[in-house]
Amino acid sequence: MPTYILLSSLTPEGSQTLHKDPERLDAVNKEISEFGCKVVTQYAVLGGYDFVTIVDAPDNETVAHLSVDLSSRGTVKITTLPAIPVVELKAKLKGPRQMGKR
Repeated sequence: MPTYILLSSLTPEGSQTLHKDPERLDAVNKEISEFGCKVVTQYAVLGGYDFVTIVDAPDNETVAHLSVDLSSRGTVKITTLPAIPVVELKAKLKGPRQMGKR
């Protein structure tokens, strides 16, 4: 399954919800699995984002649906990035060049 990075920023309402109920993180991760995605790992971070979540998802459409669903609640803003394993990138770079490229 493809891997995606979800960068999450809590809204003020989301911060209040999480502060009152830290188990909400587990509930959201369960919802992620109900979309057919798997949480590989998750970190609370400092800076421009509050959480970094690595997920495996069947395809772009599924992870986009997941991101829209979670963001639509107004408690979190999510930036979703597809992740390419470096091993796969290196293999692609070693392969035949595309037409018109040097």
